[in-house]
Amino acid sequence: MSRKILVTSALPYANGSIHLGHLVEYIQTDIWVRFQKLRGHICHYVCADDTHGTPIMLRAEKEGVTPEQLIARVWQEHFDDFSAFHIRFDNYGSTNSPENRACAETIYRRLRERGLIEVRSIEQFYDPVKQMFLPDRFIKGECPKCHAKDQYGDNCEACGAAYAPTDLIEPFSAVSGAKPELRNSDHYFFKLSADTCQQFLRQWTRSGTLQAEAANKMQEWLGAEGENKLTDWDISRDAPYFGFEIPDAPGKYFYVWLDAPVGYMGSFKQLCARTGIEFDDYWKQGSDAELYHFIGKDILYFHALFWPAELHHAGFRTPTKLFAHGFLTVNGEKMSKSRGTFITARSYVDHIKNTEYLRYYYAAKLNGTMEDIDLNLEDFVAKVNSDLIGKYINIASRCAGFISRKFDGKLGTCNVAATAEFKATFDGNEIARCFEERDFSRALREIMRLADVANQYIAEKAPWTMAKQEGRETELQEVCSTALTLFRDLTLYLKPVLPELAAQVEQFLNLAPLTWSDTWQPLPAGHSINNYQHLATRLDPKLIDAMIAANQESLKNMTENHSEQRHAEHQQKVIEPIAETINIDDFGKLDLRVARIANAEHVEGAAKLLKLTLDIGEENPRTVFAGIKSAYDPEKLKGRMTVMVANLAPRKMKFGLSEGMVLAASGSEPGLFILSPDDGAQPGMRIK
Repeated sequence: MSRKILVTSALPYANGSIHLGHLVEYIQTDIWVRFQKLRGHICHYVCADDTHGTPIMLRAEKEGVTPEQLIARVWQEHFDDFSAFHIRFDNYGSTNSPENRACAETIYRRLRERGLIEVRSIEQFYDPVKQMFLPDRFIKGECPKCHAKDQYGDNCEACGAAYAPTDLIEPFSAVSGAKPELRNSDHYFFKLSADTCQQFLRQWTRSGTLQAEAANKMQEWLGAEGENKLTDWDISRDAPYFGFEIPDAPGKYFYVWLDAPVGYMGSFKQLCARTGIEFDDYWKQGSDAELYHFIGKDILYFHALFWPAELHHAGFRTPTKLFAHGFLTVNGEKMSKSRGTFITARSYVDHIKNTEYLRYYYAAKLNGTMEDIDLNLEDFVAKVNSDLIGKYINIASRCAGFISRKFDGKLGTCNVAATAEFKATFDGNEIARCFEERDFSRALREIMRLADVANQYIAEKAPWTMAKQEGRETELQEVCSTALTLFRDLTLYLKPVLPELAAQVEQFLNLAPLTWSDTWQPLPAGHSINNYQHLATRLDPKLIDAMIAANQESLKNMTENHSEQRHAEHQQKVIEPIAETINIDDFGKLDLRVARIANAEHVEGAAKLLKLTLDIGEENPRTVFAGIKSAYDPEKLKGRMTVMVANLAPRKMKFGLSEGMVLAASGSEPGLFILSPDDGAQPGMRIK
């Protein structure tokens, strides 16, 4: 049965270029959308440039253009970059559109009518020279924690501390350099703390809409039942500001984070106007359509709390699912300008040219979770050359020439027994399930397994030997026709990932555009194919080296353009600074032991704790209270091996005595991960 699906990606900010970190999201989304369309579903993919805010206004002023001129130029750059990577939007709009204004105003008015908008006077920094209130990222000063100089007003890049701009020592305006003044101004707030919002979000975030790790993080932010941890959200900014003026509030503008997600609706409205689609069929409450947002895990807070609360209380439907992905590292490290690994989309196109290589590599890494992925450039070259060239393309290049030269381009009878044998060892439904669940890495492993089987078949039959032996022409034609049928099937399965290459194969095999049902039916005898031409070439490592060198040269003198951290632009991991150096004697005081979790259970009245019973080989197991409730289902912890600090002094807690501590990793992004030893480790073994 055909499904009605609307898909979005986070809106890229119109204050910088698209880079390889951004592309993780758009490639992931595009593959999923192409798969849905290949299956015959009605699937629309919309996105837009996020264009409002103080950074846009100031950059336009610096460049001597209007904000409208700036965002029009950046829109074209973004659109061209996405097109180069075969990201095919059904509509790519802009948040600075009349459709988006209308949607934002509708949501605001409905929230106001429901008593969820409140006006309050707040104190904030004001630049007396530029005569404007300053966003946190445009205030700098000395960090109140580590005293690093020249830090931003919301967090310190030296020690990672978060704080209010009023906490800065000797603050100054990053716009004019002037000392800012504290002034009062009326601001408009969305009452996210209201009971109706709290209750709705508790239910919604537990409804299965979020990935498990995201849902756990939301419960952490929401707090325990009866606890109100959410604060009201400031949705206004003062003039001068580039954005939409709030209705009935002269000089007040919607904060960019209000009208940015509304851009999904505005862009879809443009598609509706162009194609006749009914907007309400997808956005009204109770709609039978499916709505999916692909986002980075850094913007979960906005998409899993603010956005659904706005939509629900303004009378619109909420997303069917949020799909959050992790960040990108390059060669195992944060993207770096000095190392030349902060790579823009345009730089990749200029040097590597074939963008489907990156689509394939990202797909081979993505598994539908919020885990980070790494672009290891050496592995990138090896995987492209091994999988795409050495396995997939190799099938056609070894067999097509014989059909053209010896049989006038006409296929012979396909070996049905051979294709049936392949089919018996290969599950196309499993490939479909993997694509549906965004487990692209597993899908590609299965596809490449079939490529291995096809290459083994060719190697065993050795058509190059048959071609030299008289009387084996029919057998030669059959072997090559069978191999090309398998090549057709592989192409279909790879089509969501490699759309341009698939189109070339369809032309070469003289086929109509492939659909998901076109598998395992042999290409008919007598079918004419076109002359084979090289479909792809090996990736030369020298191209990677040239790209890195070019990025080091072009970016070494650039100053980073800081803006409010949001959307796919903030695709970098922030790690805590390394602690003070210790010596081996200090480390030796820690007694770390392998522990088996004999039991795990909830603690009544505790918002964050689980009660763990740990076996470390002693006569009596130990009890440890661990603050991991937001990340783990206790039933799934039972029997698992972990690591604990065994010589930590017992701690008397409200819920009982805790006799140690389990080790877990966490960072600035959502997620908490207990440590596990390698297979074979036994309870009680010491870690040293």
